Amino acid sequence: MLAPQRQSAILERVRATGGVRVSDLSAEFGVSDMTIRRDLDILAERGLLAKVHGGATLVDPGAADEPGFAAKSARQQAEKAAIAARAAGLVAPGSAVALSAGTTTVELARRLVDVAGLTVVTNSIPAADVFYRDGRTDRTVILTGGVRTPSDALVGPVAVTALRHLHVDLLFLGVHGMSERTGYTTPNLLESETNRALISAAARLVVLADHTKWDTVGICSIAPLAEAQSLVSDAGLTAAARDALAGHDVELLIADPHR
Repeated sequence: MLAPQRQSAILERVRATGGVRVSDLSAEFGVSDMTIRRDLDILAERGLLAKVHGGATLVDPGAADEPGFAAKSARQQAEKAAIAARAAGLVAPGSAVALSAGTTTVELARRLVDVAGLTVVTNSIPAADVFYRDGRTDRTVILTGGVRTPSDALVGPVAVTALRHLHVDLLFLGVHGMSERTGYTTPNLLESETNRALISAAARLVVLADHTKWDTVGICSIAPLAEAQSLVSDAGLTAAARDALAGHDVELLIADPHR
């Protein structure tokens, strides 16, 4: 294997697993530890990974980094599907629900197409498209206007104005990250304002977030942990995270991706 091919394979491994060890890569590719370290040096110099003692990890993207919708869709697919299935059980026929933007909320949209008589408010272009393509005639879908973000959300003053006079039974909110210190966060300043408008329109807030979102912090807070009545996550959520949520009276609903 040529060095560029090996480096490409190493980078894919880091992206898939979050981190690699020099000794493991050396055994896998049949080359010396020194060769692997040179590969990691080259990749680190290009800003593609971060070297750590004994290996390498993903580069910390920073609190303002906002991955695109397609990139986020490829992450934690089983967990997101399970979370969406659990959340769908909270929706009664004939209710009014809001879906924020996010890949997990789009998964939820796919599971709500068979619920009768829904009124759906969303600032997510992909979520609205799911309902549009289904074509059910006993459903009303309201798509806010606004400025489109990399995550296919519509945000900004137009979106906030559209939401100001609406009232829904349930809001399902997707988040970039959450922690006890910062609450629920996003890397997009305008999206945080739009999400707060969605929260104001809802009688009940349900956050959808897989376990990797805990202790991930975006640049702007949306709401404190306690503002959500419920959080739907997966079994990978740590004991510390569960204790923190319980301490803020957030009902925790755990979805099993293996069922």
